[in-house]
Amino acid sequence: MTWLITGGAGYIGAHVARAMTGAGESVVALDDLSAAVPARLPAEVPLVRGSTLDGALLKRVLTEYGVTGVVHLAARKQVAESVAQPTRYYRENVGGLATLLDAVAEAGVGRLLFSSSAAVYGNPDVDLITEDTPCAPVNPYGETKLAGEWLVRAAGRAHGISTVCLRYFNVAGAAAPELADTGVFNIVPMVLDRLTRDEAPRIFGDDYPTPDGTCVRDYIHVADLAEAHLAAARRLADGDAAGDLTLNIGRGEGVSVRELITVIGEVTGDRRAPVVEGRRPGDAPRAVASAERAAEALGWRARRGVREMAESAWQGWRLHHGG
Repeated sequence: MTWLITGGAGYIGAHVARAMTGAGESVVALDDLSAAVPARLPAEVPLVRGSTLDGALLKRVLTEYGVTGVVHLAARKQVAESVAQPTRYYRENVGGLATLLDAVAEAGVGRLLFSSSAAVYGNPDVDLITEDTPCAPVNPYGETKLAGEWLVRAAGRAHGISTVCLRYFNVAGAAAPELADTGVFNIVPMVLDRLTRDEAPRIFGDDYPTPDGTCVRDYIHVADLAEAHLAAARRLADGDAAGDLTLNIGRGEGVSVRELITVIGEVTGDRRAPVVEGRRPGDAPRAVASAERAAEALGWRARRGVREMAESAWQGWRLHHGG
């Protein structure tokens, strides 16, 4: 097997590349470098600069490297940006996937793993979100991920491609400091950014119907997420496991925003009290995964906790940003 990882030099992509090469898999990365750090990639992984919208490039890469499976991570992923630029999100996330699937089908590649998101569910009023929970995304980003799942499954049926769609919950942490998230879009780096600038962390709403009034989320260590990709890729490589799967990737445990900020304060030594601001539109009180189906289908479970996420994120933050 040779795997093409699109978005392979990104935060999640580089973790997946490292997990797969560490397990003996052959990998090539494709990335447009818009949100990437090429140095994150293992030295043995070739990096091709380009977009999934470039069909000719995709066909050349699939052929030149003898690709037999694809892990598709490349996508735009900021909710607020998707609201402001919906056509861009549909063009890049859905259009790029369609172009990739055409190239995959033409090249006879028989396996594809798609990076989806818990955003496909929207804001369901359930204790645990299962893969059977109705999907009702509330922003263009989530819509593109749900449309992507539909497209992946349809192409799989049409062209005999075995597929897996992984619905990520809230990703955090780093397997090594140099692999850390360099953006300031997710909650852990947002808190670290505030503390580094000598400002208190922010909580958006503390009057939700949860034990401490703040939103409850399921946080997954990026190293666990990468191991889930490896397990899914190996299932795809097993000819007896052909077909399609859709799986939640989370820990199945809820952590409130206030609890998470407390852990980050303990890790950094900066325990200042957060400031409470108004609710953000669209935030659900609770979004926690049921991860049982992934355990059954892949033999995979998350092994790392919130403290490990905070500690590793802090180490990476200091490397990239100081502090």
